[in-house]
Amino acid sequence: MAIVPDPEQFVRFATTPDDGPVAMLNLIKFQDRAEYASYGVAVLAMVAKQGGRLLWHGEPTQTLIGDADWDYVALVEYPSRAAFIDMVTAPEYDEIHQHRESGIDYTTLIACRPLPTP
Repeated sequence: MAIVPDPEQFVRFATTPDDGPVAMLNLIKFQDRAEYASYGVAVLAMVAKQGGRLLWHGEPTQTLIGDADWDYVALVEYPSRAAFIDMVTAPEYDEIHQHRESGIDYTTLIACRPLPTP
């Protein structure tokens, strides 16, 4: 399973109209939790520099529907798709990404846009 987007997925994300905040839903199965923790500390500082923030994170305790097997879930908000792209293409991100690659067995990353509250 992939832990980075393929070029087509990245281009589709980058060319989607950037009309405001985007929340990235991270579903993660660990290979090495300590290695991912090193990435997490460093990347949260980068998220903050981009004007983003960690909205929520936690450990799944029970699957009620489906057959997913995740160790960690995080929802991270960025002010725009461009802010996310700026972060993940920065040389500083390249330096820490090795910890993400070593720490994750498999993952799903879903870009979400806010909807108005009814």
